[in-house]
Amino acid sequence: MCTGKCSKCIGITLFPLAACAIVSNILLYFPNIQILQLSEITDLVWFFHGILGAGILVILPAFMMLGAGGAGCCANRCGMLLSVVLSVLGFTGGVYCAVISSLGLIGGPLCDTGDGEYLYPFRNDTLEDNYLFNQTTWGICKEPENIVLWNIILFSILLAIGVIEAILCFIQVISGLTSFVCGTCMRKRKVGMQIRVLYVVTTSIFQDLGMSGITWSSDISKQRTSVMH
Repeated sequence: MCTGKCSKCIGITLFPLAACAIVSNILLYFPNIQILQLSEITDLVWFFHGILGAGILVILPAFMMLGAGGAGCCANRCGMLLSVVLSVLGFTGGVYCAVISSLGLIGGPLCDTGDGEYLYPFRNDTLEDNYLFNQTTWGICKEPENIVLWNIILFSILLAIGVIEAILCFIQVISGLTSFVCGTCMRKRKVGMQIRVLYVVTTSIFQDLGMSGITWSSDISKQRTSVMH
């Protein structure tokens, strides 16, 4: 069975995910819709895990997957091999986004604790005492307002998107490899079957013509015998 339809569905799904990842990453630069100085923005945001990792690196294979849904895609070895390579790239981007987002959630945001100095108040927390499980500690960050909640929501969205994209791209890698190995073989079997059907039909036609010729010759012989008598 051709895997083109599966590739097309995955490609269509990846586009909105990549768009959401890019938007979420951009929003991290403007906590609570505020414009901050570059030195006041959480450092992990500059890894561009949503814009580059879950965004651009996933959009590229998504375009290729949509093309893989066209006619004859199953037997196009070069096309399916390129789809596999780009899907590995998308898988890497998804994993990269998930890893950076996890670190962002664990480490917490850069914020002003009240003395005008921006620092990371939660990065020395143990896993048991992590701020994620203790909402009362969120008040440590005075500026930007609601920065902790802002970071948690956006990094969580990016984490989920990265995981989903990685899974979808991995599925496409398996699907593409299957089509790369088996696609041309299936096409050859299909062509061979068509040739056999054509042979059977042609043979049947010639047999019918042969039987008609024998019957026609027999009728002429009978007519000649009748005339002679």
